[in-house]
Amino acid sequence: MAYTQQEQVTRTPDTSDAKEAPAENARADDPSPDTYVSDYLRIEQAAARTGLTKRTLRYYEEIGLLDPPTRTEGNYRLYSPRDITRIELIKRMRNLLGFTLAEIKEIALLEEGRAHYRAAWEHATSPAERLELLTRSDGLTQQHLALVSEKIADLEALRAELEERLERHERLRHDLEAQVQAGEGSHA
Repeated sequence: MAYTQQEQVTRTPDTSDAKEAPAENARADDPSPDTYVSDYLRIEQAAARTGLTKRTLRYYEEIGLLDPPTRTEGNYRLYSPRDITRIELIKRMRNLLGFTLAEIKEIALLEEGRAHYRAAWEHATSPAERLELLTRSDGLTQQHLALVSEKIADLEALRAELEERLERHERLRHDLEAQVQAGEGSHA
């Protein structure tokens, strides 16, 4: 079954036969109309692909972590490859790096700003204009680096705490083993 950004399937969710019709709510930044919706996923497919729940995907949309997806005429959400990439990035930042959703949103805003400067760079013609864009982009990158550095510092502090705990346990283990040996020797 193939949809394009300008087409959608008008069918009930459980039917496999598709009839194509014009889509509503196509986003300007979606792939070209030549991209078929075999590249697009409905919410249940996106959830399965990313390992998240449908509710989580809706929540990410509600809080602004995800742009509202393209919708079919029947109001089904359609997630583009770009959306899936972003969902996977959010999941990785949350699960592997320990960022909160608020931190992820801040990083996403920084990345959007950088994308804006990158697009402006392509249209800039003068070196002075490009220098200004580069400086602004660097400012966003420095903010992003500060967030990552803060997270690393927090993780290093946690690591130090855990290492200290293991060292305390080792000292305690040594003392207890000595007591056990002394106690066993006096009972013999």
